[in-house]
Amino acid sequence: MTSDYAIIGGGIVGLSLAWGLLKRGLRVTVLDGDDGSFRASRGNFGLVWVQGKGLNAPGYASWSQRSAAAWSGFAAELTDATGYELGLEQRGGYDLHFSEESLEATVAKYEGLKAKLGGDYPYEVLGHNALRREEPAIGPKVAGAILHHQDGHANPLKLLRALADDVRRLGGVILNGKQVTDVRKSDLFCITCADSTQVRAQKIVLSAGLGAMALGPKLGFKAPIRPQRGQVLITEKLPKLINRPSLVARQVDEGGIQIGATNEEVGLDDGVTFSGLSGLAAEAIAAFPVLAKAQLVRSWGALRILSPDGLPIYQQSTEMPGAYLVTCHSGITLAAAHARFLPQWLEAADGAPDLEMFSEARF
Repeated sequence: MTSDYAIIGGGIVGLSLAWGLLKRGLRVTVLDGDDGSFRASRGNFGLVWVQGKGLNAPGYASWSQRSAAAWSGFAAELTDATGYELGLEQRGGYDLHFSEESLEATVAKYEGLKAKLGGDYPYEVLGHNALRREEPAIGPKVAGAILHHQDGHANPLKLLRALADDVRRLGGVILNGKQVTDVRKSDLFCITCADSTQVRAQKIVLSAGLGAMALGPKLGFKAPIRPQRGQVLITEKLPKLINRPSLVARQVDEGGIQIGATNEEVGLDDGVTFSGLSGLAAEAIAAFPVLAKAQLVRSWGALRILSPDGLPIYQQSTEMPGAYLVTCHSGITLAAAHARFLPQWLEAADGAPDLEMFSEARF
């Protein structure tokens, strides 16, 4: 069978695209890597996050806002189809600050971005006392926070499972354990895998995360991406302690507190370190002192995908027209945009978003 699209990469980005393309009546095959692949979809922080993104690129801020606004309907549709509750809450999120100076400097940056967005950047500044009314567990070392009302969080593993199930329900094919070794094009694209599996398609999308570092140049992309490690801690399940997520900690739908994450330039090393985890624990306890008594149940390191400027890359290959690179750091936040709006761009449909600012031409 020949697919309309072959998607290389079966994480949140690839499955969101597959879901959206299937909803348009297209035939889709997804080639997913093996368990040795680096998988940001299984190790991320689960935030649906707007604040702080695009401070120097208002177009990225708007793209994040558009996706965040579409998340509720996207999640509801997946839940109706699969029965999986995705743990989505969008009641705002905090940027916590431990000094007045840091808080004031960040507010100044937000005000600059808000002006560029025509005022559409809904946030408020909470001093310590106001924050404590919202979060009784907050510690005395926290000077205040920025509460951004477009932020929230979800359960990324449930999202991944729901997408995979619904892609199959919609008629998509997901081939697991497939390492792509070669892509050739004549009238169709022919993708060859390490186990000799071959898939043919009219178009292909490379959304393999860090796998694009090696495969991207073979398809005519610059693919200037790099890994960045984030270490994370998880506590035992606890009574309700944290009402809204922050970049320091969030309480997941199942009750545990997720603490994170580091930002480390260590290449393709997704291990954990005592120094990294102890630093996370210390910051979390400073923010929420009650966590000093919580039992830790697991930790992990996972690798983010970053472009040189931190923005997504959406690019059609000039060497292999019909091949597209889709890669980003914020796969959870942008999942709704990738499902709802990016298929329009891939199909050059009426009303497709203008994504030129995210092309490789900027590098």
